Amino acid sequence: MTQFNPIQSVTPSTNINEPLVIRKNSGSVVTLTLNSSKQFNALSVKLLAAMQAELDNIAQDKTIQVLVIAANGKAFCAGHNLKEMRANPDVAFQRALFEQCSQIMLTINQMPQVVIAKVQGIATAAGCQLVAACDLAVASDNAKFATSGINVGLFCSTPAVAVSRNLSRKQAFEMLITGEFIDAHTALQQGLINRVASAEQLDQMLQSLIDAITNKSSVALKTGKTMFYKQLDMELAEAYEYASEVMSCNMMADDVSEGIDAFIEKRSAIWTGR
Repeated sequence: MTQFNPIQSVTPSTNINEPLVIRKNSGSVVTLTLNSSKQFNALSVKLLAAMQAELDNIAQDKTIQVLVIAANGKAFCAGHNLKEMRANPDVAFQRALFEQCSQIMLTINQMPQVVIAKVQGIATAAGCQLVAACDLAVASDNAKFATSGINVGLFCSTPAVAVSRNLSRKQAFEMLITGEFIDAHTALQQGLINRVASAEQLDQMLQSLIDAITNKSSVALKTGKTMFYKQLDMELAEAYEYASEVMSCNMMADDVSEGIDAFIEKRSAIWTGR
C-alpha cells in the first residue's frame, strides 16, 4: 500500500515563497494543493496555468496511479476570480479564460491516473465544476457546494457540463438555476461526491480510498478509466461491443494472468504494470 506521506515540490509562481500550486509526491500518489487561500483559491489565469503544467507532467508519468486535488485555507475553490474577470471585460479574454478552465477539466478526464478531489469549506461555480470533473471526491462534513453564478446574473454554463454529468437532470438544474448551496451529505446523496467524514477524519478516509486503488494493477486502472468514460456516450449495443474488445485486450496483460493465478493460489498478486 502507498502511504500518504508526501515529499513536497512546488510549481513556480510570481512569488517563489507563495506558489499557486503545491505538489507533493508519495510513491505512486501525487497531491496538487491549490495555494491561493486569501482569494479562496479562485481559478485565476495564473493558477489555471500552474495547474495545467502540473497535470500535463503527471499525465505522462507512468509511475503515478492516483492524483489528489486539495486546497489550503477555509475554502476548496470559489470558482473564477471575479475581480480579474471584471478587469478584462472583452469577450476574447473571457473566451480564453473559459477555454483554459475547460482544458483543465478535459485533462483530468483524459489523464490515465485516478483523480480524487479532497474538499473542505466551499466549492462554488468553477470550484464545484472541478469537484465534478474529478473521477472521485471526498469531503469534510463542513463542505458546501453551489453553482452560484446565477446570483450575479451569470449562468454557470461551463460548470453545468461537469455537474450535469454527475447529478440527475433535475437536481443539476436546480443547483444551476437557484445558485443555492447544498451540504456535503446532500452532495453525497445526489452523486456529486463519494464519501463524507468529519474534518478530523478526512485524511484517514482519503487514505483508505487511496489504498483501495493503489493496491490494484496499474494496467486495470488505466484501462478502466479510459473505458468507463468512453462508453458513457455510446448506444447500448455499441457500448457492449466496445467493452468486449477492451476486456479481450485487457485479458492479454501479464497482470491479468498474475492476478488470476494469485486468486486461484490464494496469495497476493505481484503487479508488474504489464
